Amino acid sequence: MDFLSQLNPQQREAVTETDGPLLILAGAGSGKTRVITFRIAYLIAERGIAPHNILAVTFTNKAAEEMRTRVERLLSDTRMASAPLLSTFHSLCVRILRQHIEALGEGYTRSFTIYDQDDSVRLVKGCIKDLGYDDKQLGQRAVQGAISGAKNRQGDDAEAYAARVEYGDEKRAAIARVFRLYEERLRNNNALDFDDLLIKTVQLLRRVAEVREKYNEKFRYILVDEYQDTNSIQFALIRFLTEKQQNICVVGDDDQSVYRWRGADITNILNFEQHYPNTKVIRLEQNYRSTQNILDAAGAVVKHNTERKGKQLWTANPSGAPLRYYQAFDSEAEARFVAAKIEDHRRAESDIRAAILYRTNAQSRVFEEALRRAGIAYNIVGGFSFYERAEVRDIISYLKLALNPHESIALQRVINTPPRGLGKQTLDEIARRAKDYAISHWETIVIMTDKGEGLSPRAVSALKNFQNIITELVRVATGAAQSETPVSDVVKAAILDTGYANYLKAENSDEAEARLENLQELVNAAVDYDKQEQDGLRDFIDHAALVSDTDQYKRDAPVTLMTMHSAKGLEFPLVFIVGMEDGLFPHSRSATDPAEMEEERRLCYVAITRAERFLYVLHAMKRRVYGEEMAAEPSQFLNEMPHDLMEDLSRGPSWLSFARNSSTLENKRAVSALRGESHERTKYSGKTYD
Repeated sequence: MDFLSQLNPQQREAVTETDGPLLILAGAGSGKTRVITFRIAYLIAERGIAPHNILAVTFTNKAAEEMRTRVERLLSDTRMASAPLLSTFHSLCVRILRQHIEALGEGYTRSFTIYDQDDSVRLVKGCIKDLGYDDKQLGQRAVQGAISGAKNRQGDDAEAYAARVEYGDEKRAAIARVFRLYEERLRNNNALDFDDLLIKTVQLLRRVAEVREKYNEKFRYILVDEYQDTNSIQFALIRFLTEKQQNICVVGDDDQSVYRWRGADITNILNFEQHYPNTKVIRLEQNYRSTQNILDAAGAVVKHNTERKGKQLWTANPSGAPLRYYQAFDSEAEARFVAAKIEDHRRAESDIRAAILYRTNAQSRVFEEALRRAGIAYNIVGGFSFYERAEVRDIISYLKLALNPHESIALQRVINTPPRGLGKQTLDEIARRAKDYAISHWETIVIMTDKGEGLSPRAVSALKNFQNIITELVRVATGAAQSETPVSDVVKAAILDTGYANYLKAENSDEAEARLENLQELVNAAVDYDKQEQDGLRDFIDHAALVSDTDQYKRDAPVTLMTMHSAKGLEFPLVFIVGMEDGLFPHSRSATDPAEMEEERRLCYVAITRAERFLYVLHAMKRRVYGEEMAAEPSQFLNEMPHDLMEDLSRGPSWLSFARNSSTLENKRAVSALRGESHERTKYSGKTYD
């Protein structure tokens, strides 16, 4: 193929080695997306593999869409009767479950609803309340997190795991009860949460041989992107899909495994060769993104880890500028320095993109203020993404009700949004009767409005109005389900016919205007969806549930503020890594946990390798902790970077100048030691350096 000439030797080998298990260790900036897409194109155009027999799985819709676009471009001259499936893990599972979930025999139907995190938290909140627990002592988000963690780690044994969460005995028992009721209500609502999408698919493949055989036969060539981020459930999913054939290619970088806190298991990639004997390993070590100085700094830090496969990144790019180091007096001075340097760079290069990377979101405030004062526009990643905004979630809930009025979580969210004059007493009565009679909230409303028992005339009128709104939405949505009505028409009806748009207009505020603009954008999304001739309203709702923060990232923002975790997969000409202090980065919890420390070091590697040309590393001498100013120690990661690659921009004596002097003295001390002479240990800011 002509396009193979565009690849370096290691990339070409990774593309053309198609049979048997293959582990591609792709260093940062080494062109892994290119390798994956070229490999798919090679399988189709050169090996003659039917596209529908190829599956590529990744973690974000954005990555899947980018792969799809690149593959289509490469195969523009090739006639294909079908297309390869390029999907996220969750979308793949939705696809399988929509066809086969009834084979599990657990009472679920193929029209199940997907609960995202907010839906799950609402359901947990209801369970806590109905079990009589105090939600101040048993926090709904903490319990939801415990349930999610249990599901991700234990799968079938999740309930037992939830009961062992490290709380006091009373809380363990409470969480177990909430868990059982939560699962029962999911089943009653014919709903799956995000964790269930994976778990139920794995259970299906494990228990139902014909389903497992069907997908083993269908997906003869499987590629998995970002394999270092897979958890135990995703690992099991891939194992079941490759039970019969071993044409499995995983691409990842063990040095970029930074989601342990989400359940990612680095041993999946470290032990891949044990899981799949006869694995071929190919290392992609040529970096196309960064300068050699940046790569050398990243390599010098991560080499201190013991749990890694090992690779040596290099580049044909110039050595580039040295790393710029700055020791600030406090966090405000750190932020002012960053803003000033961004201004300097933008004067020299007006369109340069910059990123400010920090360990925790709490650090962003001082940088936002400094950038505002300097008149520098910025984008902050970590606020609500589009589909998580309250007004968007409200309309999505109306769309869910249009498909299934018995979906109680969605109904509870919007029954009084916009306000309809329904008081807490009426809402509590609906919930009580639904529970007592074991029926849905919708059925309860129908009965209550029909009989009018125990309700004021105003409440009856409000409930009848709500009932009419939902009934009309169901009618419109029925047309969309049969592809007779565009999805965008249903979305417009949910915004206009519910009174939501008029409610926001009546507020007549800047915030309400911004929320209206978000709803207009939701309509735009539905119009775009209609143009793609997709599968209807349910698929649109599924898409909204599956989209993540990273998918909403806007590449053209001049300055981006984000956590180091959020920066993974991105690149910027100019990068500032701030707050490089022990206890902050590396995080304090890593001090006594070697595995956590290795994770923090990998996170440092990720942060460094986001930089293309200019990298600044900063720390403050003092930082406020719970309102109190505390002395801050320079991060040990600064000490692991090659000091000869760093330019000190600090005002006055700094940790770096001290560390360099200490290194100069080290040879003298070695000579002194050989002579039997002793020396005193030297300290900087409370930290001892030999």
